[in-house]
Amino acid sequence: MTSTTDAVAAVGAGGAVVAGAGRGASRWANLRSVLGVAVRSPTFDIGVLILGFWVFTAIFWRVFAPYDPLVQGPAILGHPSGADLLGTDSLGRDVLSRVLAGASSVLSVAPIATVIGVVGGIIVGLVSGYYRRATDMILMRLVDTVLALPSLIVATLVLGVLGASDLAVIVVIGAVFTPIVARTVRSAVLSERDKEYVAAAKMRGESGLYIMGAEILPNITAPIIVEATVRLGYAIFIIATLSYLGLGIQPPSPDWGLTISQERVYVGVQPWVILGPAIALATLVVSVTLVADGLRKAIES
Repeated sequence: MTSTTDAVAAVGAGGAVVAGAGRGASRWANLRSVLGVAVRSPTFDIGVLILGFWVFTAIFWRVFAPYDPLVQGPAILGHPSGADLLGTDSLGRDVLSRVLAGASSVLSVAPIATVIGVVGGIIVGLVSGYYRRATDMILMRLVDTVLALPSLIVATLVLGVLGASDLAVIVVIGAVFTPIVARTVRSAVLSERDKEYVAAAKMRGESGLYIMGAEILPNITAPIIVEATVRLGYAIFIIATLSYLGLGIQPPSPDWGLTISQERVYVGVQPWVILGPAIALATLVVSVTLVADGLRKAIES
């Protein structure tokens, strides 16, 4: 955290306040410290490796997929073989290729939705925590109203009205996450707004916008990163659930949730058609959870 000697200005002639020289260099020290502690955790490292694998797969799946995941073949519900390592689905499409391609489907939507929710939450949380009083009361009552409704139910109802599309899913999930992130950011801002470096910025005559963005925000980056990681895991889960319900990513996408929904009736004939995407989805969510947990423990240590 930024120290008093770094943040408090030196008072010169005429009482003018100028920023301490070391403030800019030290304001990211807390984040670096948190990451340094996290990487020494085995569970965090495992989570990063698994998540890295799926991110790599999402980008380069075309290099490793043996077949086009959308092309149908004559072998319907084929068992695993040398030609089709995980067998084929009800339309003769290669399951392994669809599992690999499915990583791109979910990881092209979930991070964008998470970013929208986190950015919106940062803005609301900063304004609410910094200005407090009437501004805080109004914003937090709106946040409480949204949080009173289950996120998945809200997303389901809105998408049922707007129609299913990638853009609609991204916007709805981002909107649902905004009040959740705002709560976390507000709490962090309240613990920072009365510290010396903020007082020094006020004495220099800095605007509220500058103080929130350039002074407070860098000092609450660590909890925001943890919250963003947690939200990413929830976004992946919600997207898979919506796809399963037919309200998310639409056919013929190899999306994991959509595949599980379409092929679940054949689980007794060809279990790999379900197990492949289910295991992939589970490992991705678990990896994000491990990363978030490692970051949280590093902050608390």
